[in-house]
Amino acid sequence: MNFSSKLLEDAVNEFAKLPGIGGKTALRLVLYLLRQDGADVNNFGNTILKLKKEIKHCKECHNLSDTEVCHICSDSRRDFSTVCVVENIRDVMSIENTHQFNGVYHVLGGIISPMEGIGPADLNISSLIEKISEQNSIIQEIILALPTTMEGDTTNFYIFRKLREIDIRITTIARGIAIGDDLEFADEITLGRSILNRTEFETTLKN
Repeated sequence: MNFSSKLLEDAVNEFAKLPGIGGKTALRLVLYLLRQDGADVNNFGNTILKLKKEIKHCKECHNLSDTEVCHICSDSRRDFSTVCVVENIRDVMSIENTHQFNGVYHVLGGIISPMEGIGPADLNISSLIEKISEQNSIIQEIILALPTTMEGDTTNFYIFRKLREIDIRITTIARGIAIGDDLEFADEITLGRSILNRTEFETTLKN
């Protein structure tokens, strides 16, 4: 792609680094911004900079938050006896959109994947175990809501083994989610039913 401006080329190259954005789409986005008022472009840039500078991870569940404790963990109306373990913040958003879950979450920040060099130590698993151990009188159920992939199943089993000695109910979402699917791509009705119809994790090991 030939550019008449080095500034334009640099901007397009930066946008093209975003996932799912190719060179042509990046150029279209940059040209769109150039047509906008200076105030709008400044607001766009400042919003991104403020996001990067001020966004936090909730100290309770590792969800993204504006404050030390996210609005879910600080909501007294939530059921703190049930913790839903998810891969990432997109999964929290997907489950919240179903309006079928009123517990709290624990975001792992990924799943175990030896092929990608991601092990248990790279995830928020130790803080999950610590939380359950410290709040065992409060937390009654752990829902494993990870992707129905080999990596997701591996992570589920690892967590199950870590919690096996603790007297707590461990369930997993029903297989209404197709094998190999991520939660964020499931429709809200299917995901909601999968949560409501969750099963004991131990029974899945016998199948």
